[in-house]
Formats: sequence, C-alpha cells, structure tokens
Amino acid sequence: MRPETSGTERTPLSASTIEWTTDGVRLLFDAAPDGPVRLRSFLPAGAAGDTAVAGASAGSSPQQPVDQPLVEVSAVGHGRFPGGFRHVDTVIGVRLRYVRHEESAEGETRRLEIVQRDADTGLVVTSVFAARGAVAAVQAWTEATVEGEGELTLDFLSSFASGAFLPDSGSPVDELDLAHGDNDWVVENRWRRDPLRSLGVVRIDRELQHHQPRSRFATGTRGSWSTGEKLPTAVLLSRTAPYALAWQVEHNGPWGYEVGETRTAAYVVLHGPTDQEHQWTRTISADRPFASVPVSVGVARGGFDEAIAVLTDQRRALRTLRPIDAAMPVVFNDYMNTLMGDPTTEKLLPLIDAAAEDGADYFCIDAGWYAEGHWWDTVGEWQPAASRFPGGITEVIDHIRERGMVAGLWLEPEVIGIHSPLAATLPDDAFFSRGGLRVAEHGRHLLDLRSPAAVRHLDEVVDRLVSDYGVGFFKMDYNTMTGPGSDRGGSSTGDGLLEHNRALLAWLDGIQERHPNLLIENCASGAMRMDYAMMSRLHLQSTSDQQDPVMYAPIAAAAPASLLPEQAGNWAYPRAGMDRELLTLSLVNGILGRMYLSGYLNRMTEDERALVREAVTAQRRVLEDIDRTHPIWPLGMPGWEDPWVAMGLASRDGTVRLSLWKRPGNASSAADDTIVLPLPSLRGRSVSGSSFFPSEQSAWDWTWDAESAELTVTASLPDPTARVLELRPR
Repeated sequence: MRPETSGTERTPLSASTIEWTTDGVRLLFDAAPDGPVRLRSFLPAGAAGDTAVAGASAGSSPQQPVDQPLVEVSAVGHGRFPGGFRHVDTVIGVRLRYVRHEESAEGETRRLEIVQRDADTGLVVTSVFAARGAVAAVQAWTEATVEGEGELTLDFLSSFASGAFLPDSGSPVDELDLAHGDNDWVVENRWRRDPLRSLGVVRIDRELQHHQPRSRFATGTRGSWSTGEKLPTAVLLSRTAPYALAWQVEHNGPWGYEVGETRTAAYVVLHGPTDQEHQWTRTISADRPFASVPVSVGVARGGFDEAIAVLTDQRRALRTLRPIDAAMPVVFNDYMNTLMGDPTTEKLLPLIDAAAEDGADYFCIDAGWYAEGHWWDTVGEWQPAASRFPGGITEVIDHIRERGMVAGLWLEPEVIGIHSPLAATLPDDAFFSRGGLRVAEHGRHLLDLRSPAAVRHLDEVVDRLVSDYGVGFFKMDYNTMTGPGSDRGGSSTGDGLLEHNRALLAWLDGIQERHPNLLIENCASGAMRMDYAMMSRLHLQSTSDQQDPVMYAPIAAAAPASLLPEQAGNWAYPRAGMDRELLTLSLVNGILGRMYLSGYLNRMTEDERALVREAVTAQRRVLEDIDRTHPIWPLGMPGWEDPWVAMGLASRDGTVRLSLWKRPGNASSAADDTIVLPLPSLRGRSVSGSSFFPSEQSAWDWTWDAESAELTVTASLPDPTARVLELRPR
C-alpha cells in the first residue's frame, strides 16, 4: 500500500517478490524463503511513479520492510506469541512459508492464488485475490486444509491481513484516521471519522520496550444480525496524503476487523467468526477443508468520497444482476405510518387506487396479512387470514394487478412462532438448538437451513405464494437475532451459525433461479442485516424503520456508504395535513436512492398528492442513470444531530444532484440559513443550477463560485426544510 517508487522509476523487484497487476490494482508481495508471505504494496493500477501518491511517503526507503504476515491463523494448541487479545502475532502465521502462486482469468475477472504451508502442522493456506475489470479493489478470502492424515481445530482465520499502509521511518499511525460506522434500530448509518490514536491504538516507545505495541481498535458484530451494532465497511485515511484504503466484510453473520500497529506501520486484519468473539471453531483435515468469509478491499487516490466510489464500483461488479433487476420499480408499502401491520380488504383497496394514481409500480402488503389476531409468536404457515380478506386475498391482489402494479407480500421466512402449529410438526433438526434444546428468542424459534426439512418448508412457502397469487415481490424481514448459533450435530455454536448463514445464501440463489422475475427486499428490522453477502443477491434494502422524516435525513444521506445508491430503499412518508415544507422533506428523503413510498395517499388533498406525484417523477429521472453514479458528501458524513445534511450523486458527465436538508438544531448547533458546500469535481467549470425537486424554488437560493468550487446555499425558511438541487456543467 506504499508506493515503492520515488519519481517515475520503478523499484527493482527481487526474486522473492510477487507482482500482480490488473486493470484496476497493482499488488506486491514479499515471498522470502525465511519468512511468511507479506503484502508490501497495494496501489491503484498505474500509480507506480504517481507523485501525488508517492509524495505521501517521501523520505521513506522503497525497501522499508513490512512485518505483517499475509495470513493470520490460530488453532487449539497453536495460539499467539506474545499472547493477548489481538488477532495478529499468531505462531502459525509466522511459520507459514511460500509454496507457489498461480494466476488465472475468466472473463473480466483476474485471480491470484498464493499457497503457503506450515511444516509443523501440515496446514496449507491459499490466499485468494479476485479483481474484476478496472475496479481498484480485490475480493479476498483464505482457504485452509491439512496435508496428510492429521487434523487441526481452527479458532481464527483471517480473510485479509496487511501492514503495508504508508510505512515510514517515523510513526505513520499518528497521521491516520479511521472512518467507521455504528448501526442500530432506527438509528442506522451513524458514521464518524477518528484518529487511530484516539481509538485506542496507543503510542509507545517501541525500541525501549523491545516489542511491538499490543493495543488495537477492534469492532464487529455478533449473532445473525450482521449489522445489528456496527457496519462492516470502513475507510483508513491519511491526513497528509491523498490515499485511502476501504473495505467491507461480506458475510451475513458475525464478522470483525481490527486496526493496530506493528513495529513498522499500521496493520489491518479482516475476518469472519472467531472463537474469542463468536464461539467459533472448525476442525479441518485433508477431506474437510475450510474457506473464510470473503471481503473486499479497495484503494483510492483521494479521501473518503473517492474510497467509497471504489467500493461502489466493487459492489456493482460483485452483484448478481438479473434482467428483472433492471426494472427498478417504485414500490409502495402499506406499513410505515400507515396500516402498521393491520391490512384488510377494506383498508387496502383505496390505498391501492391512490398508489397507482400517484405512480407506484409495485404494491406490497406488509405484515399481518396471515394473522387472525395476535400474530407475533404464531407465524410460520404464511396462509392468508380469512377474517382480513372476506373475498380472499386474491381479490386484493387481483385489484393490484388491475391497477397496473405488481403485488408484493411481507414475509419473515426464517422464524417459526413458538405457538405456531409448525413448531410441533417440523422435526427438531429444523431449528437452532443448544444443548439439545431449541433456541427461542422474542417468541420465535429459528429455522436452521442446514436442515433439509427447513429448506423444504421455505421452498413450499415461496413457491406457493408465487404460483397461487402471482406475487412478484417479497419484503423479506428478519426481526429476531439468533445469539451465538447452534451446536446441532456436534458443531461449535459459531460454526453452526456460519453454516446456516451460507445455507441461507444458497437458498436465496435457488429461489431466484426458480423465479427469475421475483424481486426481494432485504429488511431485517430496518437494516440489521445490511451486508454484501445478502445485497450481492437481493434487489433492495430498507435502510431504516425510523418513522420521523426529520430524523431519517442522516440515515438516507449516509446509506450509500454501505449500499449501492440503486439499492438504498429510503422510506418517503407523506402524510395528510403535513406542513408543506415537512411534506417536501419527507419526499426528499427518498429521491436520491430508491424511493420506498408509504402513507395514506387516499386521505391527502389534491395539492398534497400533486407533490407526491412530482416526487415520483423526480425519482424516475434519478433511476434513469442511478446505477452509473457515485455518492458524494460535500459536508462530510452527517452527524446524527447535524442541522445541515448533504448527499449527492455524481454522474459521469459531471452532473451532480444534491439533496440538502436543513433541520432543527439544538442550542449549540442551531442551523444557520446559509451553508457553503465544496464540490471539487466541478472546479473551474461554469455550472447551471436548478431545483430538481420540488421544481418551484420557493425561498431557496444558491450561487456558484467556479474558482473555489463552492456552492453557497441560503434557505430563508424555518426548518425543517429540504430540497434536491441539480448542477449541470456547461
């Protein structure tokens, strides 16, 4: 990750150096015979000799050693030296020795495999790197097996490990920041940027102590909510150089990453479940290999926005796109601030009419359609409730189709209520269990998709709803967190959860293959499973259950750091009788993403509905090229209480659409009427600006300074108020 040149000359490579160059990246590895393989340099393709990057480490030796092994692995009986909480310093990791490396290509995907072996245990690890097209990123994971007759019980295996971030003769950690995010129910996508030193990577005198530091910043999540506490995406940035490293852990269960310090530089380790944090172990042998969870790592010339642009390109390269995904419909959902889980024919028919008139393409009947009464702990059969639909649910679904929309249903497939009849009829091996007892959380048992019986049940449910009712959309929810996992079959609880998570992905692949025109939204209590194992497969992610549109603004603005803009399902909550500016703000939330429309449209005045229709029209214009845009944050990532929030989508032709929110501030952060937004991509260019939504400007004014590349915006209205602006270079 440090340029190995100063000026335009490449550093001569030794015989023990592996160089791998693709259209997007250039990686250098040290593979000396007396030590493990180490990643020495990670650069965008063509960056060798790039003075903007090379200047970041001016004065450092091109041969500065990197002492972080490429793979960290620990096993029962083979831990760390010195001991501690960090997932580095593993004794097997240090003992690994280079065996061979191989390159291959398939289509636009280039692949590098580096094989190492530990002579003491017979462990063989293969580090796999896959690069797609010209994206400045790799997807990486580690495969492990044992030669011969022996076996080994792993308790940690890294997916990516590197200590090559701007190594220097001084202390580069002092100059590094980490941008990272917290995530929780209705307060999702809370990003912040902190110096590594303030996060607990503490400076010590390494020479005096004769050892490298042992402090670290470590984060991750537990159980089956992969984003229930933290976001698996982060960016490591230099304050003194235009250089950033970005990553995401692509797993729908427990994961972690840590950043710390070696004797020479910062290191990063990305991983899936571990014994230390997640009760995970796995015994491997020659006929029982193991592969770690995949991760993606990208490198950018620039700062946070440029790093997220690389991840955005990587997400698009990873995503499995089907023809139906190109449709990008506007979805109306009857739940938020509307029926709230109490749908009936009488309530739905006028909503369906209003949604169709206002421009929705899909209409999703949300929770409760299967319930005669209290339903939380009785779910699982997914049959329509006769009391809710006297003429049958087909009457409602037929009406949706007659109004030119595709019908959708809410579904929470992975749970069985503890009082559901299926709890008694499905076999015990269909459920998560520990110590022979079924796991019960929040009134539900949890299906274990390692079980053929559980998979058969879910296949029958989905196939029946699609074939009998013509459902073309599922809002797939997941409101119950499993805990550590299941020890069924003698596995560790963490390994039981890992295998279930992988079986869930295989199940999703199967139903999409059988039903190629079916779209699936990933919900999970708002965004508690917002990872790219799921989102590389699914169409849409509900970004929050937050019902206050003013509080939703920073969630919607920050969502594209974790998701593709075209997958960020931001709710728009128009409501009859809303103040005009609040009504506008609630619609602005959904426009620069995937508008997820709700609200009692049928109770609104014609003026209110006209604004909703205008917002839907604006959304359609955004959707024309949203999958070719990159997100930008001219004010930086929004703080939860920030009075001004900004997020934009930048197109290839230079056009920027910019959502701006002015929100009520507390006593110490009251919103001023005027804000200045830097837009460096438009520096020196003449720009025409207009109000994209709403079309009427109404008390919002702006001026553009091409020389300073600054947009000055004044909103002479009481907050809350919001607009979407469009800036087009002439």
